[in-house]
Amino acid sequence: MDRLPVPVARTVDYVRKTPLELAAIASAAVPGLTPTGVAGLPDDAADFQSAVLTDSAGKRWRVRSPKHAEASMRLETELLVLRAFSPAIRAELPFQVPTVAGTVQQTELRTFVYNHVPGSTLGLEALVASGASVPVSIGRATAGIHDLPPSMVDAADLPSYTADQFRQRKLNELDQAATTGKIPPALLRRWEHALEDVALWKFNPCVVHGDLHEDNLLVHDASVSSVTGWTDLRIGDPADDFAWLVAVHEQSFADVVLESYRKYRKDPVDPHLMRRAALAAEFALAQWLVRGLAADDQAMVDEAVEMLNELESDVAEHGGQPISVTAPPPPAVPPTILAAAPEPETAGASAGAAGAASAAPTAMPEDGDSTGAAQDKVGESGSAANENSSAGGGTPAAIDGPRVHLSSGAGHGKVTLLPVEEPAADAGASTAPTGLPASQAPAGHNPGAAPPADVAPAGQATSGDTPVAAPPADVAPGGHAPSGHTLSGQESSAPESNSPENSGPRPAESPNREDAPETGPASVDTTALPVINQQ
Repeated sequence: MDRLPVPVARTVDYVRKTPLELAAIASAAVPGLTPTGVAGLPDDAADFQSAVLTDSAGKRWRVRSPKHAEASMRLETELLVLRAFSPAIRAELPFQVPTVAGTVQQTELRTFVYNHVPGSTLGLEALVASGASVPVSIGRATAGIHDLPPSMVDAADLPSYTADQFRQRKLNELDQAATTGKIPPALLRRWEHALEDVALWKFNPCVVHGDLHEDNLLVHDASVSSVTGWTDLRIGDPADDFAWLVAVHEQSFADVVLESYRKYRKDPVDPHLMRRAALAAEFALAQWLVRGLAADDQAMVDEAVEMLNELESDVAEHGGQPISVTAPPPPAVPPTILAAAPEPETAGASAGAAGAASAAPTAMPEDGDSTGAAQDKVGESGSAANENSSAGGGTPAAIDGPRVHLSSGAGHGKVTLLPVEEPAADAGASTAPTGLPASQAPAGHNPGAAPPADVAPAGQATSGDTPVAAPPADVAPGGHAPSGHTLSGQESSAPESNSPENSGPRPAESPNREDAPETGPASVDTTALPVINQQ
């Protein structure tokens, strides 16, 4: 991955200056400077415009003009940093540090003129091809920066972070980048895992350049002659100054730089330096995106989004460079929920459910209107059941749940639940065809047990049922009650059914309700039952 490309335009109100205009500004900033030649210099095109000029004495100078107020403030910071380089500190460094020769204020922007140092900038490919001594010199120069005394940073009132403070700052920046909605989720998870990896962030903070890359390294005679761009000096993570090496395609070049750095560095180097450097290189894309959104630069935003998508594809295809000590967890895959097919109900399961429900009956509302509505509903169901039975439509449909006993005494509306134990199903019995009375059931048909004694038949026998004892004298046949339900309380004058099974005489006596068991089949006079051929 190459270093972040920089759009040419940063702000719409900036007026581009030509190299000749920059030379004129330099002559105003440095008394006695008479330019005789000028040429443009590469720089961070989003923030600065630079040129190099030669005076009448043959001395060279560098001019740097900011494009917006933020860039101008960075140059003000660099002025403080360069003034902090005392002659003793400069003598310890393996490269030259430029000095500020003069400045010119133009509205809110300030142009700076520096004395020029020998050397020229090279691209990454040119650096790799420039010889084996160049990476050694880069490692030594980086070690010299990191060994600078922290007091010079404190004296300039520049930022200083501990390892934990630096990690927390990155987490805050990650949260800010996530709010844009333009960061691929895979990258967010990858970066968050690395920032939460505590072992990765055990390092000793030191003075760092903060913006070290090939454009700020001047090379002369196959070695680093000067380091420029001191606008982001701080105390922080030394890995930040190695992030630019992640883009080097020749791994051996980066290995030589790191080996030379370890050799010349005074303090021990932590083993996870390059992992954090790779993280810093990736995370710079998110910072570039946030910066573009803040500047309302759509070209900058589109460029950042494109690079983020390319990085996501690279990580998905090749795994990316290691940026954490522990391996990141695999992405969570939402479980597939399959709808379970409903299991067919069996006779035993239905009986068990009815028995469990009747074992713990629930009190029903005692409101009179609700009871009347319930009775009307039961009456309607019973009427429909009797009409189906009379028309040869078969037995009424079974009612799920516990049986409901409705009591409608004078002045009361009361609903209670009577537990009913379902008769056990005969494994060898078969069901009579719909619409056939019990006397015409096919061979092997078991008409089933009679209903409980406390549940009176609804004035008629349903298809497939055997005649049972008549209800008590004080309970009139309802005529409309569904199978398994009974209406008790007041006498009912409901008409009797015209079913032919109901035209025979009734027994003289009915079982005593007080003596009848609560559950189980009632006793039946077997002499009155029709003869059924049992197989």
